[in-house]
Parts: sequence; structure tokens; C-alpha cells
Amino acid sequence: MSPPTLAIGRQVSHAPTEQRVIVHSVSWGTYERLLTDLADQSSTRLTYDRGQLEIMCPLPEHEECNRTLALLVEVLAEEMHIDVRNFGSTTFRRADLARGFEPDSCFYIQHEADISGKSTIDLTVDPPPDLVIEVDITRSSLDKFPIYAQLGVPEVWRYDGQRLYIYSLTAEGYVESEVSLALPLLTGARLSEILAQSKTMKRTALLRSFRTWVRQQRRRRRR
Repeated sequence: MSPPTLAIGRQVSHAPTEQRVIVHSVSWGTYERLLTDLADQSSTRLTYDRGQLEIMCPLPEHEECNRTLALLVEVLAEEMHIDVRNFGSTTFRRADLARGFEPDSCFYIQHEADISGKSTIDLTVDPPPDLVIEVDITRSSLDKFPIYAQLGVPEVWRYDGQRLYIYSLTAEGYVESEVSLALPLLTGARLSEILAQSKTMKRTALLRSFRTWVRQQRRRRRR
């Protein structure tokens, strides 16, 4: 068998926010050994698709955007009295499909009760996360959407550094949606606006402003 080959993900900005490497001809066993070896290194994310392995190391801007989005979900859930579980960048994989991924962030929302009390997820019996967040500012070299689709992730938020796109899973694949399926109060436009504000506003001020907005929206809906 020919040795694995490397391909460096193309950078499209002058200040990279993530470093990506693609390795080809990687066996499932090698992928699982790497997951074990890197289990304590939260700074590395692995995506596997039938022999292709993407290794991504996020830099500060990437992680700041990711954590801001995760915080917005948590604040909204608290204000709306919605039970959610934040599984962060947990590894999700299925050997029978030869696919696996580690999201930037992910949440169980509609299926929160189905995984209550569980510390590990087996996708052959458990549902996938209801929401996956993907920050992809320098453009991923590996298309993750077919992986998400085959594993049944119903909603993906993808932020490209300028705009946040919401995608919902249909029978034909992912389609762009204006409104979040998991959290209908949120739109791609509103999330894009908040992320733009986060580049200049202090974190506490941003969260206070967002919390106030959520409360205003709740009051309007009760009228």
C-alpha cells in the first residue's frame, strides 16, 4: 500500500485562524489510535472520512468565535427555560460508516432527555447532537457536510468569519435556512450581527445586550 500523502489546507486570509493538514490513505485503526493518543489535547480536532483524515489546530480567533456562539446558546437556553447539554468538541464516530468528526461545539436540545445521564455517546443507538457549530474561517480542506448528513445531524451553524449560515438537514441534504430549527428565536442574520459586535464589544457587555434582546423577544411573543 502506498504511504499516506499530505496536503496543506489553503489559507485565504493574511492572519490564519486555524491550521489544517489533510492525510490520505489512513486506516480506521490508525484514526482510532490517534484519537486515543490525542485524547488529552483539546486543541486538536480530527475529522475522518473513509480514509481521509483532517487534523485541525484552532488559533485564538477561531476559538473566540466558537466560544462566543456556544455562550449565546447557553444564555438563550437559560432565558427560554430550555434544557440543553453542551458536548463541546466530543468525538462522534461510526466504524461501520468509516466516518467521524469533532465539532467546534455541539448541543443536544430536542434530544436532551434521550442522552440524559450519559457520559459517552454511541451513534449506533444514540441520536447525534441536534446542533453542530462549525467555525471555518480559512475554509476547511475536507467537506464535513456529507459526514454530518450521514450521521444524521439535523442542524449546522457555519461561520466563515463574516457571516453565519444556518443549514437544516433534508432528504436531499443540507439547505440554508433563515431561522434555527433548534432555537427558533435565532436567525443567521442576528447571529452574524452579534459576532460582528463581539469583535469590538467587551464579552460581558455583549452577553448583557444579548440577554436583554432575548427577554424583549420573549415579551413580544407573549403579546
